[in-house]
Amino acid sequence: MTAYTALPIHPDALGELRVTDDSGRPSRPYTAREDGVPLDCVGSPLRCCLRPVEPGERVALVSYAPLRRWASATGGEPGAYDEAGPVFIHAEACEGPRDTPGHPFARPGALRTIRRYDAGGRIVGGRLIEIPEDAGEAFDRAFDEAFADPEVALVHVRAVEYGCFLFEVRRP
Repeated sequence: MTAYTALPIHPDALGELRVTDDSGRPSRPYTAREDGVPLDCVGSPLRCCLRPVEPGERVALVSYAPLRRWASATGGEPGAYDEAGPVFIHAEACEGPRDTPGHPFARPGALRTIRRYDAGGRIVGGRLIEIPEDAGEAFDRAFDEAFADPEVALVHVRAVEYGCFLFEVRRP
């Protein structure tokens, strides 16, 4: 089994998203509050540092198109597989992911899709997993399976409940 690294949104992309998101809307930062004002986001996944939002943090909910950005940098053409969706990020630059072992947002019982993409940005398969108690082993098995196909260039992990992009893993 290979060890895989969950990749956050790249700092350059974060800088752009903090101004205008991938749907052309300006960023509208706010302070996360436990009482849900203005939006109950405490505990929601931050894609800049791969951990949950904490009360008092300045965050923004922005539209992000991970495959579009990857394809733009690599010359791929995802066509109809291009999609944008909501992600939480810190409103200002942050330190990025903490050095914590395992895969982020791996709550036992949660459902995740493991979407596989080729070098052109086209989907070449996927897998649904229900996260068990040993989340790391389950994710690593799913990534081993995905990257056993030589066509697979990268994998996106998404939450089934909301369809949100959580993180990316690239071929080791």
